[in-house]
Amino acid sequence: MLDLNHKSVLITGGTGSFGHKCTEILLKRFPDIKRLIILSRDEMKQYEMALEFPPEKYGCMRFFLGDVRDASRLNRAFENVDYVIHAAALKQVPAAEYNPMECIRTNILGAENVINAAIDRGVKAVVALSTDKASAPINLYGATKLCSDKLFVAANNMKGEHDIKFSVVRYGNVIGSRGSVVPFFLNKRKEKFLPITHRDMTRFNISLEEGVNLVLLALEKSWGGELYVPKIPSFKVTDLAKAIAPACEIRYVGIRPGEKIHEEMITETDALNTAEFKDYYVIMPSTPPWNVDNFMKTFGGKMVPDGFRYNSGNNSVWLSVEELKEQILKNVDPDFIPGV
Repeated sequence: MLDLNHKSVLITGGTGSFGHKCTEILLKRFPDIKRLIILSRDEMKQYEMALEFPPEKYGCMRFFLGDVRDASRLNRAFENVDYVIHAAALKQVPAAEYNPMECIRTNILGAENVINAAIDRGVKAVVALSTDKASAPINLYGATKLCSDKLFVAANNMKGEHDIKFSVVRYGNVIGSRGSVVPFFLNKRKEKFLPITHRDMTRFNISLEEGVNLVLLALEKSWGGELYVPKIPSFKVTDLAKAIAPACEIRYVGIRPGEKIHEEMITETDALNTAEFKDYYVIMPSTPPWNVDNFMKTFGGKMVPDGFRYNSGNNSVWLSVEELKEQILKNVDPDFIPGV
């Protein structure tokens, strides 16, 4: 059982949506956590987060200005840290296409810096956040996150005698996160129409809390090199529009560059190394540094069948319009009222 009490945890990109929720959950579940370090670039966001989680009340809180591009700063920040959750990334698809090297420096070179600092500073485990866009990527952001995933998996082969494990979690659309479709629709409905890129568009649905739980599961269960994918429901974007603003006109505006109709998390090729467990899948490294049979027996898994694919369009679990309303009320806006 994972116990982070009396441990030091660092979150890169800790002032983002995930970092906020992760901080809230860690403080609640592990009241005796030794240090919870928030590393990010934005001093204003750190100031605002410090007001929400004041160090006077939460003595474990530390706010550390820094950038994952800065290897020496990471080396200092990781001193005496037990666990690292790597959430820092540049993730806006259009911005990545327009500023490719900036995205590469943060998402790829930054990942390498995190790996090196973690090994050199004696960190016990690192979990990196990935994205569905890293699965068969068609845009630069997805390509950089695929590279990042590969770096973290391969880090288990280059750690030498250091006692450290690297793993990755991959999930899709986080309901209510900044820049996602729910807040976009909520804001857009005042204009009396909702733009949808394609009538068949689907997305996975996961809450921030479920995303944090997946990270904690990886910290607890990882043997090193696994990529964890949760079993989560899908929804049709047209149903989301009905849930948020049933009276609004829907305008189909065409697929944007780098956008997929269905989110994909496990490709047919990935499936060759994928095991299924009760609540999640694990894409195992092509050359696991541990015995696969023992891994499967320990956690009660089985290999997925040939030709298996996991995307939001072929999912077996779907959210209805009413269930989407409940998700928005629970995870986005407790005062949400459907309408124009």
